[in-house]
Amino acid sequence: MNVLQMTDQVETSYARAERRAAAYFSILHKQVLEHSFIPVLTDDIHQWKKKHLPHRSLLSLFSRKKKRPDSKDYERTIQWLDYMGKLDDYLDRSVSYIYMRDLGKSLDSPATRSRISSVVADVKRHLKASTRQNVSQSDALSLGWIYRRAQKLGIESAVIWLIDKLKQVGMNLPKELNAEHAERKLLKIILGVVIHVFEEMEPDISYEERAQKLSEAIHLGYAYGLTYPFIDDLLDSSALNEQEKQQYSAMIREALLTRKVPPLGKLGNIGLQWIRYVHAELSEAFEYMKNYQAQDTVETFFEQSYVFFQSQEIDRAKDLGCSTYTNEELYIPVIIKSSSSRLIVRSVIGAPLDEAFDHRTFYYGIYNQLADDFADMFEDLENGAVTPYTYYLTYHEERPDLINPFECYWAVISHLIHHIHHSDATTREVILDRAINGLKRCKERLGARKYEEVMALFTSRMTPFNEFVQLMVQKADDVDFFDKLLRDQLIQVLRSDRAGKNEFIAKVNGLRAEINNILPIEKESGIAPMKEPLIDAANYSLEGDGKRIRPIVSWIMGVEEYGLEAHRIYPLLRSIEYMHTASLIFDDLPSQDNASTRRGRPTLHEVHNVATAELTGLLLIQRAIKEQSSLHDFDPKAVLALMQYSAEKTEEMCMGQAMDIRSKGQQLTLEELNMVCFYKTGIAFEASLIMPAILAQVPDSELDALKKYAYHAGIAFQIKDDLLDKEGDMHTLGKPVGQDEENNNSNFVSILGQDGARKAMWEHYCLAVEALEGLPRPVTFLSHLLDFFVNRNR
Repeated sequence: MNVLQMTDQVETSYARAERRAAAYFSILHKQVLEHSFIPVLTDDIHQWKKKHLPHRSLLSLFSRKKKRPDSKDYERTIQWLDYMGKLDDYLDRSVSYIYMRDLGKSLDSPATRSRISSVVADVKRHLKASTRQNVSQSDALSLGWIYRRAQKLGIESAVIWLIDKLKQVGMNLPKELNAEHAERKLLKIILGVVIHVFEEMEPDISYEERAQKLSEAIHLGYAYGLTYPFIDDLLDSSALNEQEKQQYSAMIREALLTRKVPPLGKLGNIGLQWIRYVHAELSEAFEYMKNYQAQDTVETFFEQSYVFFQSQEIDRAKDLGCSTYTNEELYIPVIIKSSSSRLIVRSVIGAPLDEAFDHRTFYYGIYNQLADDFADMFEDLENGAVTPYTYYLTYHEERPDLINPFECYWAVISHLIHHIHHSDATTREVILDRAINGLKRCKERLGARKYEEVMALFTSRMTPFNEFVQLMVQKADDVDFFDKLLRDQLIQVLRSDRAGKNEFIAKVNGLRAEINNILPIEKESGIAPMKEPLIDAANYSLEGDGKRIRPIVSWIMGVEEYGLEAHRIYPLLRSIEYMHTASLIFDDLPSQDNASTRRGRPTLHEVHNVATAELTGLLLIQRAIKEQSSLHDFDPKAVLALMQYSAEKTEEMCMGQAMDIRSKGQQLTLEELNMVCFYKTGIAFEASLIMPAILAQVPDSELDALKKYAYHAGIAFQIKDDLLDKEGDMHTLGKPVGQDEENNNSNFVSILGQDGARKAMWEHYCLAVEALEGLPRPVTFLSHLLDFFVNRNR
């Protein structure tokens, strides 16, 4: 099939979707003009309210139970619902809504009801187990918790891949796009695809086959989800100018017509660095989705993709300054794009044709779109976006022919309940729950006065009906949904995590500058001539672009966790970095690793000579001991214990280096490599945690927890180093890559392979997180430090 034939085919598909949407809109238009939905829905709400308006009794006045918590407080909300005996109903309506909205199911189907009951039981069991184990939702959304769940399902490789991909998206997202929104949307779409795949599985599917399908679903969800930040959101943003947007849209259209992504040169003169990443990532996603399709579904996939893209393009091209759009021009593309966004999911996963799903999903889409547009109308208005709400707000006074979108929203609800779901009581319950919940949340977000102004504008032609609805908004109970609670919690966790990471980075950078200032070794007056070049050599090594992680960790633990005064532990910080720098000097020598570059500069023996490097390393070790002995402001017994501990760890580091030298060119076992890794590098990290704890004289149990954390965090750090040595680049790392492979040295990648090494890194990550639970109080810095260890690129 040539391009012209493909063009005719997809345009025919769009014309077909347009006719279908026009027929649907005609039904809605008629209901809005005649207000025929009002008596129907009034009766529906009368039936619905029996379950939702609280019944007060004299007894209830004397038996007030626990006050209902804020609906956005995850842990307390779940506990309160369980305490009040409402958790089952809460989960049932939440899961039912997902089955109706995302999976296109009919809620009057016995098979669907059975499946919903099973899912509700599973979710409830998980929630109650988390409550018993005192697992907060922040912990349940942590990387460690996610990885542990992935292990149980056998999909840890896919989850590791996704974590890396999401990190890359965050790093390469243009500043004009909302990173939080992009992350949330991507995760939501991935979850939606996974749910679809899960529902398509046979009940007796094997563990291995289920793991494979779920892994594929994660890849597909990411591939499809990328179209939102990197196509839809990007074309709506100011990251590209109008000419660039036209070039970009033309490239997307060509890809859908030719089944092949055009080369980057087709984007013309767009010279932005991030566009290379976007093009490469979308190309990979496109090929993955295309290659996943079976022969009998690939045409459907491309047709639906084109219909979705074309409806977005038509809608995006509208200008709020144009006052002549017809109702059909405003609503028909919205109906198409809102239904296509869900219809396409089954096509993406290659599921067989399901006409019942197609029918229900097509008519449902605009309900969700109108609800979302209502919630976002003032933000959309500010951005100049054309939606049925922003257009009505702008032109309703001069255009009496315009349909009121809020009336259309209720007409859609009536049509769904009675014409699509055949007046099913459960469907009526869930849809009205959702509608009233949406208005409650809107009122809370806008404030009572602004909300009343909005309602006065949009309900002027249906005042009695609106008064009835607002009575439900004010008085009705039990209309909350679990997905909304999860979304609110996810937003909170993402914001908190981003703020925490920014604070972590700022703190590390500030402390690095402070530590850099106290490291240089001063030359005393009358210094011996032969000593001066050694001090210069030591300062050369200390001035390199080091991360200073070890003294920074000691500063945080000593000052912020144990309350020690910063200037009093300066000698400790210097000793830690002197010892670490000495170990690097020895490590780089020709007799050991024979490295030519360290911290982005030539190694010390390359600048001077081997003898000078060896003597400088010894000088730094002695300086470290001298600094420790000058900790006069602490208990002498604690200082002595610290020096004994330091000497013992230095011996172990030497032993680790000797083990490393002896193992060169040999194939180590994983156990042997863990031992070498810990004794060679992990010990120094442990010391940075333990030495300030010794000065603070903390209990042995806390020391044990810190040592366990240090062991696993240190190995995770080393595995990441090995992965970077395989995958990184010299410019970013500041040292040559591929050294271990060139020298035939065993490392985690050579023993386990890249996939196995990543799994091992995340296993040690989880064990380090679990070790932190043994501390008497949370140490957020150590959690962020662990994230830095496994997510760094140098």
